[in-house]
Amino acid sequence: MAAFAEGTPCWVDVSLPDVQAGKRFYGELFGWTFGAGGGAAYGHYTNAFSDGKRVAALAAKQDGRMPTTWGVYFATSDATALSVRIKEAGGGMVMDPTAVGPYGTMAQGVDPGGAVFGLWQPGAYSGFEKQSEPGSFCWTEVYTRDKESVDLFYESVFGFVGKDLPGEPVDFRAWSPAGSEPGSDSAIAGRSVITDAFPAEMPGHFLVYFSVADCDETVADAVRLGGRVRESAADTPYGRIASLVDNQGAVFAVLAEPEAA
Repeated sequence: MAAFAEGTPCWVDVSLPDVQAGKRFYGELFGWTFGAGGGAAYGHYTNAFSDGKRVAALAAKQDGRMPTTWGVYFATSDATALSVRIKEAGGGMVMDPTAVGPYGTMAQGVDPGGAVFGLWQPGAYSGFEKQSEPGSFCWTEVYTRDKESVDLFYESVFGFVGKDLPGEPVDFRAWSPAGSEPGSDSAIAGRSVITDAFPAEMPGHFLVYFSVADCDETVADAVRLGGRVRESAADTPYGRIASLVDNQGAVFAVLAEPEAA
């Protein structure tokens, strides 16, 4: 697959207490298969495949105090320079750029609202080999309590072009890559707000979406596999969506596009 455009989502992974349990859950839920794992040198990082193509990874938590969560990575040609822009724009670095063998360079930043996100500068690996098809990543959005600072941050750091979407039940902005015409056809990520419907202690965070053929069937399967429903399936102009929690506590969402709903 060709290199990803600057600032576009190019990879997702989940940090779990038990990678084997994660493989059983996601393997049955999405039909994923898994590589042998990267060994101790790479924290037993395990790639997930759909139809033989890389779609995500499972990582063993190295510290039990760290959250069990899905994370998204944005593509960059220069992680070091981007890290500087992140700090200049009011964010911070959780992890400075670090080479991951021959595969690429990764880093983790945090926005002014506290949401953590990854950066990936490609080497041998550019990122997804499959996306926006059932069993693979299709969307991400950041939830925040400080939309003004967060909007300015991402639009400054990545050059995102924002468009507020009217008629949404909550304040929502869609982001398109730098230089593009903003709109649903070009959008690559979004920003929502943390409302009173969420717990008061909930921090800013990203939500990762996976495409599925049938939303309701996937929800039922997730519950059968030991997960639970955070937000029940609902129809939207973009498809049928549900928010789920896996069998270890990581939150993610699923989307069945209208044609497949």
